[in-house]
Amino acid sequence: MKSVCLIVQSIYAFDPRVRRKAEALVAAGYSVDVLALRLGSGKKHCTLNGVNVYTISLGKMRGSLARYAYEYAAFFLWVFIRVPLLMRRRHYAVIDVNTLPDFLIFAPILARWMGASLILDMHEITPEFYMSKYGISHRSWLIRLLIWLERISFDFADHVLTVNEPIQSLLVRRGLAASKATVIMNAVDEARFASASNSARTATVSDRFVMMYHGTLTRMYGLDIAIEAFGIAHHDMPGAELWILGSGSEEVGLADLIRHCGLESKVKLVGLVPSGEIPGWLNQCDMGILPFRRDIFLDFAFPNKLPEFIVMGKVVAMSRLNAIRHYFSEEALAYFEPNSPSDLAKQMVRVYGDRGLRARLAATASEEYAPIRWNLMKEQYLTLVEELRDPVRRTAAAAAATLVAR
Repeated sequence: MKSVCLIVQSIYAFDPRVRRKAEALVAAGYSVDVLALRLGSGKKHCTLNGVNVYTISLGKMRGSLARYAYEYAAFFLWVFIRVPLLMRRRHYAVIDVNTLPDFLIFAPILARWMGASLILDMHEITPEFYMSKYGISHRSWLIRLLIWLERISFDFADHVLTVNEPIQSLLVRRGLAASKATVIMNAVDEARFASASNSARTATVSDRFVMMYHGTLTRMYGLDIAIEAFGIAHHDMPGAELWILGSGSEEVGLADLIRHCGLESKVKLVGLVPSGEIPGWLNQCDMGILPFRRDIFLDFAFPNKLPEFIVMGKVVAMSRLNAIRHYFSEEALAYFEPNSPSDLAKQMVRVYGDRGLRARLAATASEEYAPIRWNLMKEQYLTLVEELRDPVRRTAAAAAATLVAR
């Protein structure tokens, strides 16, 4: 049986992008192994929806640069040793390495010498990530080092995936060969949401208007902005509520802010919700809220949460970020200026008061999402894997790409 290995330094069950790829490969007839981090006291090895998952108990307690370096080095060494051992009996045709870090692509170097082709899936742009997280100048030695590591990493890979066109354009400007790059968007697997989207919304109060966020509770995602905006707008929105699903470092601070704004009866911190239950929760809301802050990193972000709201037919209030505006027009999303509670408050009131506007925005977002939906992205990914697995098809595809470029 044809075999593929995916490598990701995160918990596989919580990484929707890696799970979508792995399960698509299984459905296409591949034997799939994943090397990932272990969740708490979870098993060293398990099978999840046909995917063999091997894990290491390393934790993910990042904060300082030193901690990042330790975790990256430990995971790199584990992959470096484990992949060749698995390769002897699995004979991987393709190994799909998912960032961060970029240099993780070098961990399966022995497997490459044994015949495997390497894909580097660049989930993030590392230099911008560190500039955002630590306030590091783009002129610093560390950022110059990260750009160099990024360059040698995508040069070493046989093919490179990026999550959107603005990121791919940035990497091409930094030296990535356009001929070896493919965009595979963070589209949602619509099969997971089909039953929930077809069912009627359940509501205990007929005039309730629910706004919802689901995801990690960190400062960069701007939940404090959403709460402050609701504090401004709620008097003009009878029956409106804001539900925040997830956990993270900002949870205590957000609870304090809710009390400070006197919104305890209107804003609910639901806590962490299993991914399988997300569609049911989204079915209960009227409006998605994605109040991301703008910075050099988030301007390139395309969150998984956005297409989840869209496939459920929900209108979305979204920060006006460059990568999002590349794909969605002003007629598709209720855009507001990033970092501005007052502008978000205006959009809350505007959408709340106009049912027709909600329907028009949701319909347009669905139309504009159609060219990047998962069924199309999945076929592009499976075609790429097949080309890398088959040298003859790979050569033919490269020749075709050269002719198109001319």
